[in-house]
Amino acid sequence: MTDTPSSVSLHLATEADTIRLGEELALVVKPGDCVALWGNLGAGKSTLARALLRAMADDDYLEVPSPTFTLVQNYDLRFPVAHFDLYRLSDPAELEEIGFADALDNGVCLVEWPDKAGTSLPEARMDITFGFDPAGGRQITIQATPTQLARIKRVLAIRRFLDAHGYADARRRHLTGDASTRAYEYIYPVDGSARRILMDSPRQPDGPPIRDGKPYSQIVHLAEDVYPFVAIDLALRERGFAAPQIYESDCESGLLLIEDLGPDTLLDGDGKPIEERYREAVACLAALHAVAFDRDIRLPTGGVHHVPDYDRTAMKMEAELLIDWHLPWKRNGTPATDAERAEFLAIWDGLIDQLATAEKTLVLRDFHSPNIIWRGEQQGIQRIGLIDFQDAMIGPSAYDLVSIVQDARVTVERDIVDQLMADYLALRRREPTFDEANFLKAWAIMSAQRACKLNGLWVRLMKRDHKPGYMKHMDRTLWHLSVAFEHEALTPLRDWCTRVGIGKTESRPQAR
Repeated sequence: MTDTPSSVSLHLATEADTIRLGEELALVVKPGDCVALWGNLGAGKSTLARALLRAMADDDYLEVPSPTFTLVQNYDLRFPVAHFDLYRLSDPAELEEIGFADALDNGVCLVEWPDKAGTSLPEARMDITFGFDPAGGRQITIQATPTQLARIKRVLAIRRFLDAHGYADARRRHLTGDASTRAYEYIYPVDGSARRILMDSPRQPDGPPIRDGKPYSQIVHLAEDVYPFVAIDLALRERGFAAPQIYESDCESGLLLIEDLGPDTLLDGDGKPIEERYREAVACLAALHAVAFDRDIRLPTGGVHHVPDYDRTAMKMEAELLIDWHLPWKRNGTPATDAERAEFLAIWDGLIDQLATAEKTLVLRDFHSPNIIWRGEQQGIQRIGLIDFQDAMIGPSAYDLVSIVQDARVTVERDIVDQLMADYLALRRREPTFDEANFLKAWAIMSAQRACKLNGLWVRLMKRDHKPGYMKHMDRTLWHLSVAFEHEALTPLRDWCTRVGIGKTESRPQAR
């Protein structure tokens, strides 16, 4: 492979190499991408397009007819993909008639014979040019925008990582991406051994400083590379919890090949909570809170990861998302007054002061349904697979119990919430030093803190990051805030929210 600032060149020795490139481009493309395939008859354009489509469908036998006569073939896959063959296009103006613009707005366009389109294709596109190598095989050149090219280079770097660690020719399929910068792939070894998961989490550059010269990620202690994941994974596994085994790693590049703990979650086929599984998750959490964790964890690769504190600055910064994003949205763009902000922050200083005597332990931080794997064939705490803990801190143990019983993404009915709380408390009462009243006060405070964060975060994702889908969770997380207000310690915050108009008209969400 050779690179220039605007292109990548590859030698594909066999048809299998062309198929593999198509499968890997399926991991790269995103809605809005136009992929133009240039080359003569028999150069491999259709082979690559067919491989890309079958990989996106995860179906080796997906019928992919040539669109030579229909001009376009549409596929409803992870997102829509339109496969165009413009060989018979008589005029570039016909592109509009066959729905090219709409297809590009909604998904990805694969275009064979792009020269027939004249200047009608978008300038920001991926151009893949096929040529025959006199020495054998094909020579491929990919030109793209810097952002697209970075994606392509990343997926090729992952292939080199896999090849170097004994996974040459392993099949790769998209698993998921999340609201962060991490992405995941399924890896199928060619020897038929158990499926692995590839975590792709490149080190992130610091964002703009927003307070005391620090970016948001540093203030709230978000992991900026994979070293924290490796450290917490090791600590959990040493104590008997079901965190994934790490098979291979390149921590500097942000690549981990890890154990696949299974496909099952805490939810049923309709996305509703399965009570038994939630109760097992809470029992696992109680066991976690009964175990001591070191603040400094020695890494297998050398060095030490220091688990940060869930400190006052981090708690307040997260809670401020409510006043920075939710309140202006609620008021049609009118921000909080200086007096309202000062009172809000003073209330949180008082609430955080009350956490001084709260039980502190390892807080996984996102202990809720998307990040918990159900392993029904196992026993005890091994039934609960833990997969998202790179942002773990030392803080009030109540926070993770809030995360699971007030699941941000699914409605856990109040009777189940009460049962989960009862289960957890019954297990913790076996410990002579457990202070139940103090724990319940900390639970209410952390419930309010998490709800403030999420009710602001949903708006930020919509307004700043153009991800409106998270707003569907708003009614639920406002309900969670109202539940927190049932504890007398939250009276000052409840009264403040009433005065500024937060939570006045919201009611308990419907289960979904």
